[in-house]
Amino acid sequence: TEARRSVTWAIVIIGTFYLMTLVLGYGAAALVGPDRILAAPGGANAAAPLLALEIGGSIFMAVISAVAFATVLAVVAGLAITASASIAHDIYHAVIRNGKSTEAEQVRVSQATVVVLGIVAIILGILAMTQNVAFLVSLAFAVAASANLPTILYSLYWRRFNTAGAVASMYTGVVSCLVLIFFSPAVSGSETSMFSGADWAIFSLSSPGLVSIPLSFFVGWLVSIMTKPDDLEELSAEMEVRSLTGVGVEAPVQH
Repeated sequence: TEARRSVTWAIVIIGTFYLMTLVLGYGAAALVGPDRILAAPGGANAAAPLLALEIGGSIFMAVISAVAFATVLAVVAGLAITASASIAHDIYHAVIRNGKSTEAEQVRVSQATVVVLGIVAIILGILAMTQNVAFLVSLAFAVAASANLPTILYSLYWRRFNTAGAVASMYTGVVSCLVLIFFSPAVSGSETSMFSGADWAIFSLSSPGLVSIPLSFFVGWLVSIMTKPDDLEELSAEMEVRSLTGVGVEAPVQH
């Protein structure tokens, strides 16, 4: 019950927050003007700083710019740490080395992961340099929603949902979303595309969420009803024992 209530409040708060981007956009268009925004460095991405300059002057613009810069650093740092830890522990340690790697090995894998992610992020950032930041954020949200939203909602509100359905839903959401983005006008086929000189766009929508999210929901439902249900009582008892006693949790490496 508490989990459902928390999800509801999170959806309301986050949804309200992102609806405010419409207010900022229309406010910038009304007070600053589309021509001035498009002529500024960064184009449409300069709408918020220019709106701050128009309303509160250079000091307010400096504050907004500092907040934006700090937010970017925080998000990048958080994603880098999360991704490197996941690759090192969940994939390298648990899957590749079958739980037999040392902490030193995991640290080296984490460091290599951060370097690789940084290089890939820089390349993608250069390719998407002329893209609207709000649009790029919507693509990231589309990938996240396609992978996670069906599993979260099914887990909270549908008792028949099982592990096979969750795995199938996640893979379907991620793969379909990335494939549709690759074949969308956001990547090729238009003047504002990442590859403006090429055209392999066969998917007409710029954002794939309208297709990938329902598809992920459908696959999660279909696989769940076609496979054996999970033993919820056994899983619940196992998680309760782990949370109260620590039994089954991986022991720390002894030096």
